[in-house]
Amino acid sequence: MADSNAQPGPLRRLWRTLRTPSQYSLLTLMVVGVVAGIVLWGGFNTAVEATNREAFCISCHEMRDNVYKEYSENTIHYTNRTGVRATCPDCHVPKEWGPKMVRKIQASRELWGKMTGSIDTREKFEAKRLHLAEREWARMKANDSLECRNCHSFESMAKDVQKPRAKKSHELAVKNKETCIDCHKGIAHHKPKGMKEDDE
Repeated sequence: MADSNAQPGPLRRLWRTLRTPSQYSLLTLMVVGVVAGIVLWGGFNTAVEATNREAFCISCHEMRDNVYKEYSENTIHYTNRTGVRATCPDCHVPKEWGPKMVRKIQASRELWGKMTGSIDTREKFEAKRLHLAEREWARMKANDSLECRNCHSFESMAKDVQKPRAKKSHELAVKNKETCIDCHKGIAHHKPKGMKEDDE
């Protein structure tokens, strides 16, 4: 028969300490909460950053075989005299945390398209291309071409070295409060068939 005066084991003492309302249980709760918060936040940020890489963007054939192929063949954002390259997230994901999270939520539609197979062939993609492009242009117009402005700004343009047409267009854009995407559709991808004349 077990001795009733025997000391409880270390696990039982720990459990009793954790269950007993005292300063130790409150401290334990705080420490566990802080550690769990750090681990969860770190995991969340790691996942967000992993999905902000070009390799992730082109990991599905819908992007790799369509828009990425166009972008990498002959665009100023892929190959240029300065060697600076804009990747998918540079143009399609804002850098600031709040707008980035909004964009990630919006991108779930693109993942849904991948899962349902609505754009899994070149023909299906081309059939939806105008709709997809218009949605992206509207998003960029609504945020004043935020992603473009991470690298470009009207204020820092050397207008004296621009061609006369570009200089005039940029001056008009500033005057009319236009944004980059108003004029630069198709700068990184082919323009979709069926665009309205004023979109070209």
